[in-house]
Amino acid sequence: MTTKSSSFKVGRDAKTGLFIPVRTAQNRPNTAVVEKVPVRGPSKPNKK
Repeated sequence: MTTKSSSFKVGRDAKTGLFIPVRTAQNRPNTAVVEKVPVRGPSKPNKK
């Protein structure tokens, strides 16, 4: 059984800001970063 993590990794190009694959970002440390993005939980309905 897998465990759910509270965040996941994404790659981002530092020059353009576009998302790229994580492996590509790891191969280009000068021009790309690997960021951890938190996973949002289920939204709660608004009470009136």
